[in-house]
Amino acid sequence: MDSAELRKFVAPEFVYGAKARFLVGNYVRKLGVEKIMVVSDPGVVEAGWAGDVLDNLQEAGISWELFDRVQPNPREKQVMLGADVFRSAGCEAIVAVGGGSPMDCAKGIGIVVANDQHILDFEGVDNVKVPSPPLVCIPTTAGSAADVSQFAIVTDSRRKVKVSIVSKALVPDLALIDPQTTLTMDSELTAATAMDALTHAIEAYVSSAHFSVTDVHALRAVRFVREYLPRVIESPRDVQLRDKIMLACLHAGLAFSNAILGAVHAMAHSLGGYFDFAHGDCNALLLDSVIYYNFAAVPDRYRDIAAQMGVITEDKSDNQVRDELTKAIVDLRQSAGMNYTLSGLGLKREDIPVLAERASKDACMLTNPRELSVAEVEEIYARAL
Repeated sequence: MDSAELRKFVAPEFVYGAKARFLVGNYVRKLGVEKIMVVSDPGVVEAGWAGDVLDNLQEAGISWELFDRVQPNPREKQVMLGADVFRSAGCEAIVAVGGGSPMDCAKGIGIVVANDQHILDFEGVDNVKVPSPPLVCIPTTAGSAADVSQFAIVTDSRRKVKVSIVSKALVPDLALIDPQTTLTMDSELTAATAMDALTHAIEAYVSSAHFSVTDVHALRAVRFVREYLPRVIESPRDVQLRDKIMLACLHAGLAFSNAILGAVHAMAHSLGGYFDFAHGDCNALLLDSVIYYNFAAVPDRYRDIAAQMGVITEDKSDNQVRDELTKAIVDLRQSAGMNYTLSGLGLKREDIPVLAERASKDACMLTNPRELSVAEVEEIYARAL
């Protein structure tokens, strides 16, 4: 193999399966720490998943400090507050229990206490110099894959923009991935997070940084979401179906953490930061429009995705496949109950120029398969209205 073809694949240790969450006490005890911070949010606490973890830690003889003041799209102020609590409570490690917001907040807290800087100082790629304290992630949604990725997303409340922090230092030390924790998700959250996983997979597959290993994970994730999302919406208490969607999330996370993402995420970060929209909704409502513009840059790769989405591609032109793929994505989204649009959420045409300008500067845009001008990004937003 030529040296130019050498590629690195980064992933944490993870344990996958029902009741994996109950291994947390045993693993944390091996770290040799006396007190840890548990980062969660009120909804996860109310659902009982944080309680399971806290009880298990207590049984293992480990003291803990619960920090559950995390809201969706976590702000920099919450991260800095969490870092203060970590220090004052004398914590030595972190366990995150929840969806992408608690896990991203936990990652932010870790790098702040290790580097003694403001969280926004780490915006961009490879700006974290000192590794974080040990971090264990227990995801309770099937979408963000923050439990296996080297990404953290934090909202800068002053600029009203989501900041991407990308570093190997953000890869958790351990992920305990338990499909049972997704049983309390409602249909709206199930759909939004699964569409987030689908977007991760598709963007990783067409990314300019993709390679053979990320490709395998990405295509498996696409097929699983397409096949199982409608079924889990119909049977939300079926743990076997929940398992398939959680597996899709894991595969997609392993893909995008190493191949990075593209214009959908760049535009979703801008949109979510400006309006405080849910990240999964932003991705779901932008995905087909971005594919429409990107398709001609890598048609063969989008044909592979179309096949996983159930589109027959043989003897069809690229334009035909493009149109059928985008329709398949819209149909999947709507079959899961996502029948709204960006304009329905409150996006107005006059908001688009500032959103496009910000999206064009997002780190995820660097690996989009097609170089997009600010004007083209504006067109994509307008198409998604």
